[in-house]
Amino acid sequence: MSKEIVVSGIRSTGYLHLGNYFGAIQNYVKMQNEHNCYFFVADYHSLTTHPDPKDLKQNVFRVVAENIASGLDTEKVALYAQSDIPEIPELYLMLNMLAYKGELEKVPTFKDKVRLQPENVNAGLLTYPVLMSADILIHRATKVPVGKDQEQHLEMARNFANRFNKRYNDEFFPEPHVFRFNKEAVRIMSLDGDGKMSKSENVNATIYLSDGDDVIRKKIMKAKTDQGPHEPNSEMPDFIANLFLLLKLTATEDIYNQYLNAYKDCNIRYGDMKKQLAEDMVAFVRPIREKAAELQKDEDAIRKILKEGAEKARPSSIATIEGARKLMGINYY
Repeated sequence: MSKEIVVSGIRSTGYLHLGNYFGAIQNYVKMQNEHNCYFFVADYHSLTTHPDPKDLKQNVFRVVAENIASGLDTEKVALYAQSDIPEIPELYLMLNMLAYKGELEKVPTFKDKVRLQPENVNAGLLTYPVLMSADILIHRATKVPVGKDQEQHLEMARNFANRFNKRYNDEFFPEPHVFRFNKEAVRIMSLDGDGKMSKSENVNATIYLSDGDDVIRKKIMKAKTDQGPHEPNSEMPDFIANLFLLLKLTATEDIYNQYLNAYKDCNIRYGDMKKQLAEDMVAFVRPIREKAAELQKDEDAIRKILKEGAEKARPSSIATIEGARKLMGINYY
């Protein structure tokens, strides 16, 4: 019985953080044993924000190293750079013919980018969902692990797949759907309680997989808290619930229950809890950081991983393009 195809990517900008780990990478590690997985570093996507060329390779290599250090097994998955698969931009071009300016301009993430960088509203930003669709459809994936903020892009991928199928009278592309290994998506908030952890916004309230021990301790100790509950079994504010979530994800069950019961009984001492969380977080991040740092010292090994990943991904990509070209009439030989 063939395994279902899963595709997911991560931009090669910024540093990976706890939100990336618990929201995506942790599930990648679980998926790799049960599905046919294609995971890629989205270096083409990063070009929309005009990164310094000197930084691009380093960023790609770091993302690869941090994913492997977090448990991704390159023997089980295809881990590749988006730019190493030439069929992706070809499919992107084909799908652009089925995408309409009006629908692309309504995408919330495009509106956000226009607001945040009004001096750089390029065509790549506008057609970002089309390239994302090409990333997925190039392997004719059925399952795509994405966060809530990317679900509309996945809906557009389904639309483009259906438009192609209808236009060329063939059920060539399957409909890709949101896939979560667990029913609930884990959402890690910023330590200041203002939105989710981000690669680029408020770095002092985000725990990165590359953070040193003392940096982690300082960030945790500065995390936002309140005066504590005044009545037993009070509902937690979001930013307090986030600290308990981090504790649950990194500490033992006994330690988590100890502080949870203290909160329910109105006896919580946030200072003690944050000290405990800081040490558990240090113990959690340190092995990932150290392994990723060690991997990054061997650039030849990372190049080999990317080359082998692209070799695994190319047959599927080539088959898709050949099939699409045949349906479209672009087959002259």
